[in-house]
Amino acid sequence: MSRPTSEEYALFYQTYIDQTTENSIEDLVSNHSKYILDCIANIRNEKADYAYATNKWTIKEVLQHMIDTERIFVYRALSFSRKSQNCIHGFDENEYVINSFAQERSLESLQTEFAVLRNATDIFFNTLNETQLHQKGFANNQNITVKALAYIAIGHALHHCKILKERYHL
Repeated sequence: MSRPTSEEYALFYQTYIDQTTENSIEDLVSNHSKYILDCIANIRNEKADYAYATNKWTIKEVLQHMIDTERIFVYRALSFSRKSQNCIHGFDENEYVINSFAQERSLESLQTEFAVLRNATDIFFNTLNETQLHQKGFANNQNITVKALAYIAIGHALHHCKILKERYHL
């Protein structure tokens, strides 16, 4: 299998796909999942409510955003792998964060949820065959393949781990 081509996803997602270099889902998962899980597991509780600037998300909110977005990417991939022809609408990440009430949750509960979700995502993507990975769907007014969604899901998590390290000083 090869990496997704630019015809398989909207240009907006290039940033996430560029976080990866692998040519297979198995390599994608095995090369990045532990790093992503360690990134989240190593967040200390005293930093959980930290935001690096005014009107920026706290670490808890970033983590909740990562959870929400991964769920959405996997739902899209599941739907399209099963040949659903439904158009899946986009979402407003800022509205999701505002309405998540992440600040009311413990850091530990967010870390646990993310770890369970990330593991389930890895299992899901590793079980898809070539036919399923090449299925296309229409999400957020754009055509996209299941394979591209796998790369985007991992790349999105890597992107936010990088932000957590660089801007939040984790």
